[in-house]
Amino acid sequence: MLYKKKKQNITPVIVVVLLIVLIGVIGLIVHMIQKYTPTKERMDPAAYYEITDMEELPLVFGTEILSVKGRLIDGGAYVPVEAVNGYLNKRFYWDANEQILLYTTPTEKMVIVPEADSYMVGEESRAAGVVICRVVGGALYIHIDFVKQVTDIDYALLTDPGRLVVQYQWSDVSVVEVKEDTQVRYRGGIKSEILTDVAEGAVLRVVDDLDDWKCVVTEDGYIGYIRSSKLDSEPQIRNFERQFQAPEYTSISRDYPINLTWHQVTNMDANDSLDEMTAQAAGVNVIAPTWFSLISDQGEISSLASADYVAKAHAKGMEVWGLVSNFEENVSTFETLSHTTSRTRLENLLIQAAQQYGLDGINVDLENLSEDTGPHFIQFLRELSILCRVNQIVLSVDNPVPQEFTKHYDRQEQGVVADYVIVMGYDENYADSPKAGSVASYPWVRQGVEDTVAVVPAGKVINAVPFYTRIWKTTAGILSSEAVGMAEASRFIKRNQIETYWDKESCQNYGEYNNGESFYQVWLEDAESLEVKMGLVKEYGLAGVASWKLGFERKNIWKVIGDGLK
Repeated sequence: MLYKKKKQNITPVIVVVLLIVLIGVIGLIVHMIQKYTPTKERMDPAAYYEITDMEELPLVFGTEILSVKGRLIDGGAYVPVEAVNGYLNKRFYWDANEQILLYTTPTEKMVIVPEADSYMVGEESRAAGVVICRVVGGALYIHIDFVKQVTDIDYALLTDPGRLVVQYQWSDVSVVEVKEDTQVRYRGGIKSEILTDVAEGAVLRVVDDLDDWKCVVTEDGYIGYIRSSKLDSEPQIRNFERQFQAPEYTSISRDYPINLTWHQVTNMDANDSLDEMTAQAAGVNVIAPTWFSLISDQGEISSLASADYVAKAHAKGMEVWGLVSNFEENVSTFETLSHTTSRTRLENLLIQAAQQYGLDGINVDLENLSEDTGPHFIQFLRELSILCRVNQIVLSVDNPVPQEFTKHYDRQEQGVVADYVIVMGYDENYADSPKAGSVASYPWVRQGVEDTVAVVPAGKVINAVPFYTRIWKTTAGILSSEAVGMAEASRFIKRNQIETYWDKESCQNYGEYNNGESFYQVWLEDAESLEVKMGLVKEYGLAGVASWKLGFERKNIWKVIGDGLK
């Protein structure tokens, strides 16, 4: 009896266990199905594009959704000028002071007034076909059709929601092809929301490669993720053929190395010293007298120009590139260049002077430019280059050695619009420097040249060398210095019986001495240091050399320069 009773009790237990197992298996199957089944949920496009104002137009430029928005006005897509400059074409220039938009080509300047469907070139009015630009809430917006007229772009204006998709990248583009109909999702993973559908054969641009998933850009302006298994192959690099004809910026280029020296002229009488100053300057083929200076925020200049000086220089086989500077303390370079009226006045006065005195070139030496002056400075160079190009006047621009805080000089654009870009390879340590050091150590100069030719064609780059040395003096912990020419530096060494030695790091002769009251240090600029620097001309294929300043050199320096330019 006991055995039979026990046997009857096992059956319900087995059934329960089997049910539990079955439920567990079913649950596991359901879980696995849920885990591996892609979600069909779609992301709200308005949330994706962060649309809060229906008057705003999301902008998708290349592989990026911009934080700024455009405007859809009368059926036309308008883009903020900052976005146009930053991504598509930096030659649009908005003068907020005078409320005009400018666009420069190699030979002309377009002047555009907001709400107009035409623009002016000189006295000529030209139809644009669209209202070119509008001011909304104090900000300028440019019609994308007009941008396309002068820029190599394609675009699509899409709806639901409204958005503008612009493509401007055509070289070395990473792309993939879709092998079957699928979806692009907000994030990598099948549980991420769907952004859009893509069809078999679609070509997508790749933003990032995450092995199982690729971050891509779709033609309808979504940036999201697609499964690698849905693609024909790994990303490929493609160059797209384009029909757009970019404007050609021609330059004046001499077929011989430039040997330029700056002649500091502070009054009219100084012009009479040309013969004396250049008597030993064998090989100099360009002289740049410091004749012109900004004297007002309205673009006016003072002039020390002399027709006799130009005639004498030409007789010596020298071109004359008149220099314009901005060293007047009561004149704001920012104010001058940020107003089209004053900027244009400055340009016209320089060209008039060049024509009046028979100058071969203009040398722009606007220094210590603040970051906010940068865009206006570049626009000044663009506009001046048009006048120089038309009148066959050489345009050269002086620049400090490239450093992070001088990026706004935009040397790359200078290399397009100017004929020569000069690197002022000195003032590594200057009058107010916190420590004593070389005016132009070789590693520092070399880096300046290397950084410049990285963005400017080497055949346009001129390296400027110093003819001066700083004598550093430390007295009771207070540092001061005096800039002297080569002869005076040599006399200082001899007078104080200073022993010098070749410093391999700076590639200069270094000397020091202590007279009990003060400690003196010198890093000499001489024939030996200059010979090393001249090697950069051949090594980088530079256009030539410039020197500051005439009169500070010793006679033997000209042979060193001449040999270095051969």
